[in-house]
Amino acid sequence: MKQENSHQLDARRLLCPLPVIRTQDAIVKLHPGEVLVVTSTDPGAKVDIPIWCRINGHEVQEIREQEHEIIITIRVGDEIN
Repeated sequence: MKQENSHQLDARRLLCPLPVIRTQDAIVKLHPGEVLVVTSTDPGAKVDIPIWCRINGHEVQEIREQEHEIIITIRVGDEIN
């Protein structure tokens, strides 16, 4: 599900903790309410990225798997850390 005005982050072929670090680096460049779609091949991203989002005030809107990829859609929260 590609949302209009969403930003894409390709974190494929990166292992923990790099998908979370790249997600954090991308989100600090965005504004509250914007959407980041992260594509990862690291199974740990399904757990690690939502935990990071919850701690930092961002909303995971969707997590889906497509073949060997995990696609996580995040709405940037009001507090960007």
